[in-house]
Amino acid sequence: MWAAIRARLRKRSPAVERPGSEAEGRESETSDREAPSTAPERTSLADDSDLGFAEGLWSRRVREASLEEVLDDLEIALLESDVALRVVEKIRRDLSRTLAGRRLRWGADLEQAVRGSLERTVRSILARPPIDLVARVRAQEPKPFIVLFVGVNGSGKTTTIAKLAGWLRSQGLSSVIAAGDTFRAGAIEQLLVHGERLGIRVVRQQPGSDPAAVAFDAVAHARAKHLDVVLVDTAGRQHTNDNLIEEAKKIRRIVQPHLTLFVGDALSGNDLAEQSKWFHEALGLDGLVLTKLDADVKGGGALSATYVTGRPIVFVGTGQGYDDLRPFDPDWMVRRLFSGGTSG
Repeated sequence: MWAAIRARLRKRSPAVERPGSEAEGRESETSDREAPSTAPERTSLADDSDLGFAEGLWSRRVREASLEEVLDDLEIALLESDVALRVVEKIRRDLSRTLAGRRLRWGADLEQAVRGSLERTVRSILARPPIDLVARVRAQEPKPFIVLFVGVNGSGKTTTIAKLAGWLRSQGLSSVIAAGDTFRAGAIEQLLVHGERLGIRVVRQQPGSDPAAVAFDAVAHARAKHLDVVLVDTAGRQHTNDNLIEEAKKIRRIVQPHLTLFVGDALSGNDLAEQSKWFHEALGLDGLVLTKLDADVKGGGALSATYVTGRPIVFVGTGQGYDDLRPFDPDWMVRRLFSGGTSG
């Protein structure tokens, strides 16, 4: 994300002014006309960087009017990186407070100030109180700990559940999977294949049966077998499908999950923010799981989904294997978003 932002900012001359009175400025302009400078003309942040900042590193003050130009460029770059408008507005406000009236050197200081402010805002958005799933499962009495998964079609929800079952086993926790997506017959078969590979029980019924009943049976099985966790799959649903939304609400009433997680595709960009926001309003989310984050070079969707829901990212998918699911680390995400290099 930072590489795209920096590239756009470097197309414009720095929004700074040299300190001093207006008279001094006019005197300087007259002097310049009488004795034209032979120094190379600076036209952008990139040009200044190429000079190595060896010349002209005098203190300058950001002008409000020119600052707006920088903010406009930043806004376009953020929107192009799939950052939702609400998040862009927050970033813009934070940056305006950071830069207004500050003395900055030509080129490098301005770029570093933009990056520093942007990075602080991103960290504050991502730094939601984390969910330690292992600790919560172990503390849960009576067991089992119930996790409900929701999301749109094609987000990788079913595969994510299988990955999480394998991850829980690596943490010494047992689980059972409820094949609650009875709307799509292939989802049941998919979970059965995963369960066989992982050695984890999948509770199922016939396609078209009541998914709340499937979830209830899985909870009963977990109690009888003294298992730690029940992972409840549900049918992928869009906000326009009222029947499936009511179905998800019914599952919540029947099994009363301890955790409701939204599974979203990081590559869906701005749609990710809208999807997660809508699911949060309809069902009440506790956290997010983002798939394909390893392939998302922009990162704006992930940032936006966290901001609009106010919920933390709990896990991220970074590949196709069962081991390619890991707890979310905000520092890792910040490093990815700002890996485009430093100023200069």
